[in-house]
Amino acid sequence: MSAQPAQFTTFTIERHLNHPSALVFAAWSSAEAKSKWFAGGEAVATEQRELDFRVGGRELLRCTWKSGVISHFDSRYFDIVENQRIVYAYDMYVDENKLSVSLSTVEFISSGNECLIKYTEQCAFLDGYPDNGSREHGSRELIEQLAKSLDGSLNTLANCH
Repeated sequence: MSAQPAQFTTFTIERHLNHPSALVFAAWSSAEAKSKWFAGGEAVATEQRELDFRVGGRELLRCTWKSGVISHFDSRYFDIVENQRIVYAYDMYVDENKLSVSLSTVEFISSGNECLIKYTEQCAFLDGYPDNGSREHGSRELIEQLAKSLDGSLNTLANCH
């Protein structure tokens, strides 16, 4: 079977948070904090979750959706500047098919006790996968879950720990 041409997209999401950059950064760098917002909610059961937050470290998240579909996020960290920036690349799989490869940069821009989070993702969608904006939509939802988690209004995702 021959591969179809890759499709490319880049998007940036900016979100103001009423929390200091150190707290927002900790929500990305702590396995306990990240498990509260970086998940699919009640629609999934987490099968595997690992976070080795350091340059060269790896993050894995493998979930089974109620439909039976398995999603698998596998990333490596390339650059970390505490409270300022995280750069990582990740593969996304659905069932055992590699869907995409992405490079993501998260910037934490401090303004007093507030933080502007700037998330930029460069995606290569593989073998004709028609993303049609779903990756950006899903990333926006995750950033909103992050905000709710920091505000204390996100329900505990008991099935995603």
